[in-house]
Amino acid sequence: MSTAAPLRPPRYGLLLLCAALSFAVQGAVPPRPVQQVVVTALAAACLLLALRDARFPPRVVRLAAALCGVAVLIAIVRAAEGGIGEGAARAMNAALLVVGPPAVAVGVIRDLRASRQVRLQSVMGVLSLYLLVGLLYGFLYGAVDQLGGSPFFADDNVASVAHCLYFSFTTLATVGYGDFVARSDLGHTLAVSEGLVGQIYLVTVVSLLVSNLAPGRPARP
Repeated sequence: MSTAAPLRPPRYGLLLLCAALSFAVQGAVPPRPVQQVVVTALAAACLLLALRDARFPPRVVRLAAALCGVAVLIAIVRAAEGGIGEGAARAMNAALLVVGPPAVAVGVIRDLRASRQVRLQSVMGVLSLYLLVGLLYGFLYGAVDQLGGSPFFADDNVASVAHCLYFSFTTLATVGYGDFVARSDLGHTLAVSEGLVGQIYLVTVVSLLVSNLAPGRPARP
């Protein structure tokens, strides 16, 4: 009598790498048309990897893949011909990432329940979630700047992709250098919510998982 093979634990390494690449491309590469397509493609890849690692049903992954394909196609058309505003592009990227963090959370919780121990893959999952949250808020800040009718930052600071990303992660890490400050009440609310998420997440979820990380098992002879 054959028994079903146990599910392999999710591997978040590729998702973590994809999120880190998105961070690097947005922060260090000049905002050219090709760069904008790459940013959208990486956001789409992050979404699909998050859903895959969380073992969402195949029909959900297929639907997400279709939506990601449309988003990448729109980004290519925008890079080639224009006609699509910067605010719409950043809002579209934010929409791609908004499902990523909860999907990763679902996958990590499922893995913890199945294994009854904290493994390295779970830690990589929560680190991926942290990066996705920072990327998501960066896109949100840019979308608010472009679609809100007034500058997002005070003191005439330009809300470029790199600046929004920088502000997002310094806020998420609760560093708060003060060189970029949100101007509006909506901006203040978003920044405070991100700071709260970052502080609570780091001192509870990440520290708890790392402190309970199970040691590697010796290989069988």
